[in-house]
Amino acid sequence: MTTSSIRTPRHWIGHWLMLVAAIHTVFGLVVFRADLLAMAQLGFADTVGQDPRRAAVAFFMLFGFLLAVLALATTALERNGQQAALRPVGWSLLLMCAVAVVLMPASGFWLAVPALWALLRKPAA
Repeated sequence: MTTSSIRTPRHWIGHWLMLVAAIHTVFGLVVFRADLLAMAQLGFADTVGQDPRRAAVAFFMLFGFLLAVLALATTALERNGQQAALRPVGWSLLLMCAVAVVLMPASGFWLAVPALWALLRKPAA
């Protein structure tokens, strides 16, 4: 068997999560543009206050960032063959997505299903 015939496993889960994070963030920038511009005009600092919409916008945008961080960590773990470390990520994503789709069935949380499915199917090696 030559080295060219040996297939290395594809590492796609972290990239998928990064794509979802990017879509999430772009969606937030478009949908919440007016809110974000108003907050920017005030300098962002202490612009949420008691406004529930601005709080939702802030958490929406922060979640996109957090998902991107998770995607980077997942990519690093995949590349280093850390399947055992990826298993809790899969279970955590499953729990979060299950709660999210119960609360908000018409949401983008469904986009995480392929990644969490793949994470849970990876052998623990």
